[in-house]
Amino acid sequence: MSLAFTSAAASAAASRRAPVPSSTSSAGPTTGTGTSAPAPGGPHRKRLPLGTSTGLPRDLTDDQKREVREAFDLFDGDRDNRLDAHETKVAFRALGFDVKKAEVAKLMAVSARNGGNGGQSGSGCVEYEDFERSVTEKILARDPLDELRKAFALFDTDRRGAISVRDLRRVAMEVGEHLDEDEVKAMVDEFDVDGDGEINEQEFIAIMTDDF
Repeated sequence: MSLAFTSAAASAAASRRAPVPSSTSSAGPTTGTGTSAPAPGGPHRKRLPLGTSTGLPRDLTDDQKREVREAFDLFDGDRDNRLDAHETKVAFRALGFDVKKAEVAKLMAVSARNGGNGGQSGSGCVEYEDFERSVTEKILARDPLDELRKAFALFDTDRRGAISVRDLRRVAMEVGEHLDEDEVKAMVDEFDVDGDGEINEQEFIAIMTDDF
């Protein structure tokens, strides 16, 4: 038995961003998704990895790195490994970040200093290495708890403050995970500490941070 929370969070978050074609089932900037080992309490109990813990990660996951590369390549139409100002701005947006023109201009200057653009400042291009470095800094600077609250909100679409069996069934269908009624109910019951038949935000965060 496995929980579909992580994949569903990535799927729901992706619907709020510009589409980035991907051959993986990972999450976006908003979420850094990866798999984890079973948590204490039995072979079926798994915490819900979102690429974060109570501390800040030091590097991107392989899935996150792949998403950054795919976002860049999507807008690098001529495949010269660099983006112009507009392409850079849209690629950042696809990964969940709205950047100002001044920040893009600064990134172009960095690329020029690093030997990109033929070493010519003002030629208007951002090299992949500089794009990746900037995106990585932004992703790693996110507040893990804030990201978890945003992920919870993606499941709690009617803003009741809880994830119900119905919510879990819906998100499982969205990510193509076919679960029968008993499996869905068992998944909720496993982490429902207060016994109300739903997973509230506190329980959700405890699962995701392995404090359950």
